[in-house]
Amino acid sequence: MPLPYSEKVMEHFRNPRNVGRIEDPDGKSVEGSPACGDMVAVYLKVDGDTQRIVDIKFESYGCASNIATGSIITELAKGKTLEEAKAISWQQASEALGGLPPIKTHCSVLAVDGLRAAIQNYEERHGLVRERVPTTVEEVRRRLKHVMNPVVGLDLVRTKLVQAIEVTDGTVRIAVDLPTDHQFANTIRADIVEKIEPLWDVERVLVTFSD
Repeated sequence: MPLPYSEKVMEHFRNPRNVGRIEDPDGKSVEGSPACGDMVAVYLKVDGDTQRIVDIKFESYGCASNIATGSIITELAKGKTLEEAKAISWQQASEALGGLPPIKTHCSVLAVDGLRAAIQNYEERHGLVRERVPTTVEEVRRRLKHVMNPVVGLDLVRTKLVQAIEVTDGTVRIAVDLPTDHQFANTIRADIVEKIEPLWDVERVLVTFSD
């Protein structure tokens, strides 16, 4: 029985480009979750003067389509300016791979989401966000949906670990329903701070755990 993938998909699956992690990246993101079947992390190095992506790498958990789309999206973005990279669509990624089975279209969407989230992370960390909307509880909760609960591979919100969120005068307080000495407490705290701290009007992120 022939595989449902194009030759280009299989070539990028067997020999993915730009695989790995960039230490001390200028921007990074994680989209998806292992529990849902697919996850991709994207890391960027950006030339601050030209705003071009000089290096990009990805890590992937998932099927052949997930790996192939992570590979092709990094190829498409490398060397482009941030604005050019933002314009890359999931349709372009799919077409560059010679097409994907309809049931795997979400993989190209996930890869593009990962790229755009990494660019957003860079822009937030470097004060390049144009529309400065005040941070709300809803925005904090949205970002916490991208912080994984390592025990089950789903996010903190879906696993109901977020007890309370408070946003006041530049300080974001988040209460997490885990004991302070839990094996993943420090990892979760660091992930939360990483997601919330880049917001333009956030000065402090305080994470508390239940005892």
